[in-house]
Amino acid sequence: MKTSAFVYPWDVNGDPEAPARIAALGTAQVTLASAYHSTRALTPRHPRHRVVTAEHAAVLYPPGDHWSGRTPRPYPAGDWAPGDAFGEAAAALTDAGLEVHTWVVLAHNSRLGAEHPDTSVVNAYGDRYPWAPCIAQPATRAYLTGLAAEAAVRPGARGTELESLGWYGLAHLHAHDKTAGVGLGDAGQYLMSLCFCPSCREGYGARGLDADELAAAVRAALEPVWRGAPSDGGWAGVEKLLGETPANATRAWRDATARTLQEAAVTAVRQAAPEDFQVLLHADPVSYHCGANAGVDPAHILSVADGAVVPCTGGAGLLAPFAGEARADTVLAANFTVVSGMGGSPGTLAADAAEARRLGATELRLYHAGLASDGDLEAVRSALAGL
Repeated sequence: MKTSAFVYPWDVNGDPEAPARIAALGTAQVTLASAYHSTRALTPRHPRHRVVTAEHAAVLYPPGDHWSGRTPRPYPAGDWAPGDAFGEAAAALTDAGLEVHTWVVLAHNSRLGAEHPDTSVVNAYGDRYPWAPCIAQPATRAYLTGLAAEAAVRPGARGTELESLGWYGLAHLHAHDKTAGVGLGDAGQYLMSLCFCPSCREGYGARGLDADELAAAVRAALEPVWRGAPSDGGWAGVEKLLGETPANATRAWRDATARTLQEAAVTAVRQAAPEDFQVLLHADPVSYHCGANAGVDPAHILSVADGAVVPCTGGAGLLAPFAGEARADTVLAANFTVVSGMGGSPGTLAADAAEARRLGATELRLYHAGLASDGDLEAVRSALAGL
């Protein structure tokens, strides 16, 4: 199975041994970040540093002049990825014999929300989520589509993986996150992720809902949850809390909004890319789910993109809905965390990969070659050698 390891430019730049070390894992490809959110990351083998603090979401290359005067627009990186950090790392990895694909994080940007609060998702209580740009807003959609094309199609890249191309909601590891005191469950997470910005209020109206009444209904539905009542049960749980008709109207609005953005972004990438450029989405097969792995309808997204990168740490079951809609040339990449300290199990990678293949995976993704310990990387090498 073709395998790709996720990498940041700062894992490679300034470390002349990094490209060969990554190639020695047995991967044919790297998925190299070109646009990424804020993070604090270990670099356990780098000769110059051990911790990199990316202070805000940024593009890891010089943004084009066409962004001048536009709002929103991408932010250049600071000293954690100066200049064309992506291009420098991509060249070194290519020289080591690795195929480079871009890793593009889209609707996840805390600095954008801090500097332009009106771009953010607003919940039924009026709280803004600065990390979550509302993908219903026309200016935000234009920004995300333009960013997707520019950040995906970097010199030397043979394909891209688009992350967070859909709705973001409450579930997000924010700085010093302290939101787990009440178990919201799947249904509660959905209600707390419904947006009530002007664009979404208008969208609900087009679906026959009064936005003020809907917000009040969401707050009323959540009141027992705050006192400890369960809010699980998948979509049936959402319908139980909110009512079947309003629940399905909100989902119809959100599904259509995400689908059209995904179509526009993939089209923009293809228009900017050379022939045979591969376009994949990080995706969850449940369309109402929010987050980095955007909720999608598998049949729809596989008719738009070349395939999906599917989260499989803890089990590969999410592959099955995609496999049922796959064509002969569809790429289904099973994404496994191989960092033990982050919940990964590199020691079981061979068995996990075999199960993923049985469920329809055609490729593997390994998160993350730069963050993993030496012991984790050795386990990965051993597993890939046996595949």
